[in-house]
Amino acid sequence: MDLFEYNRAKKAASDAPLAARMRPVTLDEFVGQQHIIGKDRLLYRAIQGDRLGSLIFYGPPGTGKTTLARIIANTTKSEFVQINATTAGIKDIKDTVADAKDRLGMYGKRTILFIDEIHRFNKTQQDTLLPHVEDGTLILIGATTENPYFEVNRALVSRSVIFALEPLKQADIRILLERAIQDKEKGMGTYNAHITDEAIDFLADTANGDARTALNALELAVLTTEPGTDGRIFIDLHTAEDCIQRRALQYDKDGDNHYDTISAFIKSMRGSDPDAALYYLAKMIYAGEDPKFIARRVVICASEDVGNADPHALQVAVAAAQAVQFVGMPEGRIPLAQAVSYVACAPKSNAAYLAIDRALSDVRNIQIQGVPPHLRDGHYSGAKELGNATGYLYAHDFPNHYVKQQYLPDELVGTVYYQMTDNGVEHRMKEHMKRLKDQAERRDRS
Repeated sequence: MDLFEYNRAKKAASDAPLAARMRPVTLDEFVGQQHIIGKDRLLYRAIQGDRLGSLIFYGPPGTGKTTLARIIANTTKSEFVQINATTAGIKDIKDTVADAKDRLGMYGKRTILFIDEIHRFNKTQQDTLLPHVEDGTLILIGATTENPYFEVNRALVSRSVIFALEPLKQADIRILLERAIQDKEKGMGTYNAHITDEAIDFLADTANGDARTALNALELAVLTTEPGTDGRIFIDLHTAEDCIQRRALQYDKDGDNHYDTISAFIKSMRGSDPDAALYYLAKMIYAGEDPKFIARRVVICASEDVGNADPHALQVAVAAAQAVQFVGMPEGRIPLAQAVSYVACAPKSNAAYLAIDRALSDVRNIQIQGVPPHLRDGHYSGAKELGNATGYLYAHDFPNHYVKQQYLPDELVGTVYYQMTDNGVEHRMKEHMKRLKDQAERRDRS
């Protein structure tokens, strides 16, 4: 590095955002994630002993994935190379591999390749890495906000240890904020800033486990607040609220949190917990989820999980879906909330859902000769000569508009697909069907 590059790097470091300047450089400075980086844990021992294999750090933004990689870079005797999957290509990978081979052959020095946002690499790029990770030319450290079991080459995953990072606890973020406001070298300590407990708790809470969000808000608060007559910058709750504006939700519409939230939403409606269902509805609305997507899930749940225990649930859900399209948002949140609370509180039955899947299974797997002759169409010319509709009993000609006769194909006689529950309206339907059959049997006996 020449003098100009050194000055550029120094200038970039000093001008970097607070979150970047306050990034821990040692394990002792690292805050949170004790389930993987505690002193008795595998990762801590591996970093301290400089005996790392390939790793993938998986977790939401601002939880320490890149920080851990930087700590490894500061600790290891191996060559540490970093690339970002959003800008790197196959040429960058091949150049890194060539350098790593030279380094290993000439000096016996290993190369650790850190790939930030590794899920952004396509399959070809990931496949290019595989043989070199497999033969030990590279030790891979990947960082991703997406589930690596879905987004990263299975062969790479199988050769790596996956460490799942969790959103930081409020107490962890508070430690980082207090450290940042006091640190005179890298933090905001030279600004003579003071923050109330109420404000720091607010920032730690509303950051939703993302240290970067909290530190960015703190930096903005300090830099935009005028000092008082005593020369102190005073940050109260109002200032903190101004600087963070709204809670930063971990909700990527194409990522894990999207699927986890919609899963919890549906399971809460299915489990008859309207409060939880409304919370997840609110989370999706707040994060900007497509209301039509939400409405479709409510309609499906109304049919799949409520079914005929309360047939009105489907009507309410469909009406809400239509209302959302008609009135738009934000007013659409109201019919959505009505439908969600109705579906959650309604009696439950998945009998119709199970019934159609059983019937589809038989359609796929059992060879059926055809519709029973007495049920076939008898209206066209020549149908009677073929025996179609012969012997068919018209239900309305019998008491209670019911008569016992074979409707299923011969191969399926006696099969029961729709196994009604004793919940809600379905219980009445079940009792009604039982009465019809009992009365028909009594008539047959008499």
